[in-house]
Amino acid sequence: MVTAADPGETRTSVWLAARPATPVRRRSEAPSGLDRERITAATVRLLDSEGLARFSMRRLAAGLGVTAMSLYWYVDTKHDLLELALDSALGELRMPAGPAGPPGSGEAGWPGRLQTMARGYRGVLADHPWVGPLTAAYPNIGPHARAFDTALQRLLDATGLADAARTGAHLAVSQFLHGCGGAVRRAPEGDFCLALDVLIAGIEAKAATA
Repeated sequence: MVTAADPGETRTSVWLAARPATPVRRRSEAPSGLDRERITAATVRLLDSEGLARFSMRRLAAGLGVTAMSLYWYVDTKHDLLELALDSALGELRMPAGPAGPPGSGEAGWPGRLQTMARGYRGVLADHPWVGPLTAAYPNIGPHARAFDTALQRLLDATGLADAARTGAHLAVSQFLHGCGGAVRRAPEGDFCLALDVLIAGIEAKAATA
């Protein structure tokens, strides 16, 4: 099981570390043909094919045809790569464009858009089973994760909720989505959609009394 840090280890998220994506010191000695984007893409493919438990820097390096030490020109630790892969997978989510409308606006209304976002998130979890455990293990503050949260915040703006009620709605939606990680492949699509409908109905009812 991956944890945010090994026992006794203190680490900084790759998104907070002041480290360039390309080596600066002795740049001419860096392995040719590698960059952080290529390594991250290979990490996603390896996690998809081998799973989180079998992931290692040696396996990743072998797939890229380089030595394991070559990877450390671009990341400090395996944890950094897992964080990068997590955010890369979340980049597959399509964010809604423009402001959301009120209930009754169809797919353009906030309930319709929230359903679309939630199903998209569930799809990412199904395509990449390792995303759920990593979301629980790491801060999940990469650019794609923040873009998703920003889009969710904008949807909740359209509900008319404010203050504590709006904060509660955001927490409820976030917990619902993140909670899908452990059971997304076991829960039938119909059960997921029914639970989502109940959640949205609760937000609508709360907004109606605001």
